[in-house]
Amino acid sequence: MCFSEIPRQEGWQQTPLSSHSPRQQGKRENGSATLQSCCEWQSWTEEARRVCYMGMNGFSLLFQMENNGSDEVEKLKTKFLSVWHNVKYSWALKSKTSFSRNSPVLLLGKCYHFKAEDDDSLTEASDETSDENFVMGNVEAFRSDFASRVWLTYREEFPPLPSSTLTSDCGWGCMLRAGQMMLAQALILHFLGRDWTWSEALSLQPLDTETWTTSAAKRLVASLEASLQGTHKSSNPESPTLHQERATGAAEEADAHLREMYHRTLVSWFGDSPSAQLGLHRLVRLGLTLGKQAGDWYGPAVVAHILKKAVEEVMDPGLAGITAYVSQDCTVYSADVIDSHRAPRVSQDSAGRSDSLPPQYNHLSATLPPESRAVIILIPVRLGGEKTNPDYFNFAKSILSLEYCIGIIGGKPKQACYFVGFQDDSLIYMDPHYCQSFVDVSTSDFPLQSFHCPSPKKMPFSKMDPSCTIGFYSRSVQDYERISQELSKVLQPSAKEKYPVFTFMQGHGRDYDLSVGLTLEKREWPFIRDPRRTVTTAGDFVLL
Repeated sequence: MCFSEIPRQEGWQQTPLSSHSPRQQGKRENGSATLQSCCEWQSWTEEARRVCYMGMNGFSLLFQMENNGSDEVEKLKTKFLSVWHNVKYSWALKSKTSFSRNSPVLLLGKCYHFKAEDDDSLTEASDETSDENFVMGNVEAFRSDFASRVWLTYREEFPPLPSSTLTSDCGWGCMLRAGQMMLAQALILHFLGRDWTWSEALSLQPLDTETWTTSAAKRLVASLEASLQGTHKSSNPESPTLHQERATGAAEEADAHLREMYHRTLVSWFGDSPSAQLGLHRLVRLGLTLGKQAGDWYGPAVVAHILKKAVEEVMDPGLAGITAYVSQDCTVYSADVIDSHRAPRVSQDSAGRSDSLPPQYNHLSATLPPESRAVIILIPVRLGGEKTNPDYFNFAKSILSLEYCIGIIGGKPKQACYFVGFQDDSLIYMDPHYCQSFVDVSTSDFPLQSFHCPSPKKMPFSKMDPSCTIGFYSRSVQDYERISQELSKVLQPSAKEKYPVFTFMQGHGRDYDLSVGLTLEKREWPFIRDPRRTVTTAGDFVLL
């Protein structure tokens, strides 16, 4: 079982700049470095080869200018790094992710079993799918569910970031993008529910030889519109039966239209512009208050605090019914979470918030108790020392099997990603390391295709970096009480896991005399570096 996959960033082959020379290690000769390629040289397009030759010549020039002490070297370095990042993260090539037919796949609480797709075992699969252990699923259902998750990746050519001239987050923004994806999943649960899938999820094309640029997205939209027009022209005159079917389905169409409106609005909140409520510009601006600059690496715990601030400070009335909570020292204080639930949903303030939600959000407000808000619970943890402890894999499996889990942000050394599921001993994740062009989400019909990934990726649990942040969505106080009870059972110490990954405590955090106004280093606890070490720890995510 294979799915087309976006390009792997790990394990790049070092190949010479010749399609006929044998493979060899990259060498530096006469001040010019042979560039590492992300694939076999033969499979590169002519345009990609030209850019690589330009990069080789450019780095050679920089080498010479450094020797001469030129004042322009820093400016040129910035330009060449920008060009190289665009090349490195924009060329997509064919590769495969394999899935076993014999093992269930868990995706954010949903269970899928691919054995039903095997023609040689249809009877056996039918019997198995009736078992309660296999909740639902086949290949198409899994593909639709995965592709419906919001995918947020590197972008280029957007407005400059706060206190910076950067117009791309290539090479450093992966943890922020992973955090955005986890936050988007919480908003999907909040507005659309876990069973929602995007109607066009199965129509997404695998990422093969072309990056999802704005022009490519526009071409896809144009082709879809043309095909729809052709379908309408070739359709037969409407029969009475068809008219009745359309009449009975009017309510369903209206509901689908409303959900699609939520979907588009939700994606727009993560746009790459200063006005986007939860966009990169807003997150970078909030990071400045924590001592982080655009271009710095962001740890999973720092991103958790940035997301909390972003959710608390949003001005859109549609987001007034949700807030965020970050655990302290791997401890969730129940009274603090309950207080967050019971805070007024919408307040009148100087920014002009209204006392009621807009009409399009009325049906959502009816599902929440009066004077109540949903809470996104973020828990920074560490699953081991320098490396992830394999004893914690069963814990990670249990967490990703819960429908109210919104995933895990973390990754592997040097790369951050968003974990959404697992099969056997491999984690399924969404990869932000793919450079796409800026999309203007302020228009009413902006293309959605580049915000959804058609291809899942997998990695062994053993390669996961121990530093991560786990997320949960709690709709109400009653929801939280159920969640805390269920998670407390999952967190029970076992023979292998002697210490729980995190704990629940009654009362408020302030009742335990915790320091107020933690420094940035304390916010990263338990990811504090050993001062005796001079090298980067495994918990760090270095620039790519």
